[in-house]
Amino acid sequence: MTRILHRAIHATPPVAVGGTGIELRDASGRSYIDASGGAAVSCLGHGHPEVIAALHAQVEQLAYAHTGFFTSEAAEELADLLIADAPAGLSHVMLLSGGSEAIEAALKLARQYFVEKGEQQRRHIIARRQSYHGNTLGALAAGGNEWRRAQFRPLLIETHHIDPCYSYRLQEAGESDEAYARRAAQQLEDKIVELGAENVIAFVAEPVVGATAGAVPPVADYLKRIRAICDKHGILLILDEVMCGMGRTGTLHACEQDGVAPDIMTLAKGLGGGYQPIGAVLLSQTIFDAFANGSGFFQHGHTYMGHPMAAAAALAVQKIVRRDHLVANVMAMGDVLESRLLDRLGNHHHVGDIRGRGLFRGIELVADRATKRPFDPALKLNARIKKEAMARGLIVYPMGGTIDGRVGDHVLLAPPFIVGREDIDRIVDRLGSAIEAAIESIPDASRIHA
Repeated sequence: MTRILHRAIHATPPVAVGGTGIELRDASGRSYIDASGGAAVSCLGHGHPEVIAALHAQVEQLAYAHTGFFTSEAAEELADLLIADAPAGLSHVMLLSGGSEAIEAALKLARQYFVEKGEQQRRHIIARRQSYHGNTLGALAAGGNEWRRAQFRPLLIETHHIDPCYSYRLQEAGESDEAYARRAAQQLEDKIVELGAENVIAFVAEPVVGATAGAVPPVADYLKRIRAICDKHGILLILDEVMCGMGRTGTLHACEQDGVAPDIMTLAKGLGGGYQPIGAVLLSQTIFDAFANGSGFFQHGHTYMGHPMAAAAALAVQKIVRRDHLVANVMAMGDVLESRLLDRLGNHHHVGDIRGRGLFRGIELVADRATKRPFDPALKLNARIKKEAMARGLIVYPMGGTIDGRVGDHVLLAPPFIVGREDIDRIVDRLGSAIEAAIESIPDASRIHA
């Protein structure tokens, strides 16, 4: 009997006892290819000896020192490394314990920035439906994952949402990518005007939408248009790269591919590769100067922020990613993964869309390919796929509610950056079999009348 409150009360997960490279092992001796990196976390895979050595060295030197009293060499070196490769204008770093903490800090940082400037009336945050920014209350309020938000709605701060840039579902027939990008971005301008630009703090977005909608990239110049609208109205752009950043999409930062730099950026997951819990907020020199020339104090903090062990792990991970040119491998193997997915599933009657960038790919499942009709959510296709994949020694990240928080199913893939061609062949083969087995487990009548 477990004393842990597991995510699913009536399902006891297998006990993980070890991992090497792209595989994890459970207590029964079974191996699983970690084709989602957990939740797009394990960028280096498991058991990397250099990261383990760095953790040993750090714990022998210093395990913990509260940032109210000290900084640490590991934290300072990590911050220097992150800023050296950051998008233009970002100058300072706050180290936290994960993505939700990073988003909470980013929202408060953005609010206090305007308070420092004497614009206390600013209070509105705008984000997008079908986004995910974390599970703490502020992050949940900013996010647009309706399934996660619903029962906690009375506790959430007021936020505002526009449509995502989701071409498979929202681009009209015959509409060019450029026209759709313009129409999708216009929703932000319309919302800012509706609320009054002088009352808006920031727009928050994932450059490539992660878990909620399944690796949905922007089209054409959408993000450039978003950046221009924020600049026009004097509001901050917060880009959430917790899941899609740190090399996951084939460039160190996902927004690089769109030629955009944010005012605030959040990182986590691939930052530390799962070797320690860590997240980060990167902020611009302009924001830093407002604090430096104002109160001189950011009214925010956590006990474990800037943790030396977490910083040492992330520093080791990031040095290895750069030394071994792993972001280039992400781009190369991402092309291979896309090609293999298209070969195996591109013409499948129940696969509506295969999308993403780099080693960040989503497969959207449909009951009918011609009409894009989703499966009935009561069938829990995503859960069936997860079960069938695990039975075949494969870890993927299926989710439901892809379209509106209630209906739609997708599978997210985010394998470690060290993955090779043969690994991808095994992943796609097992995934294809799992999808087919999951769909075959649904009675024909249920598929037809979903």
